Amino acid sequence: MVCLGNICRSPLAEGILRSKVSGKDVIVDSAGTSGWHIGEPPDERSVEVAEKNGVDLSGQFGRQFTVEDFDRFDKIYAMDMMNYRNVLALARNKADEQKVEMLLNVLYPGEDREVPDPYYGGAHGFQQVYDMLDKACDVIAANLKDD
Repeated sequence: MVCLGNICRSPLAEGILRSKVSGKDVIVDSAGTSGWHIGEPPDERSVEVAEKNGVDLSGQFGRQFTVEDFDRFDKIYAMDMMNYRNVLALARNKADEQKVEMLLNVLYPGEDREVPDPYYGGAHGFQQVYDMLDKACDVIAANLKDD
């Protein structure tokens, strides 16, 4: 799960998906394309909306997306077009590029809808983002194979 700062959308997506795949042999992580918040916990508004919905974000700390993430993960979901392009710019080959997808394309195939950044808004925006991410993570979790 990738957004810009790794403090709002991507930690929420990580926490939500993690809660839905509990017990499965799946690694879920998040990162930002910027290095602004490396080592910082998620935004308190993300933590609050997650807790309100029974999702734990404790233990998460901001990190920056790296080329090595293409080796660590089978799928890389971007929250918006800017971060999608930023991740693709680090791809070494077509195989790396094929791992990257806009997150909401799991709900709206090929539409490249963006998850809005709630950072400069109020708590209501965080709930809206949570709801979007929750629906997308339902689809991702349902499509995971029990290997």
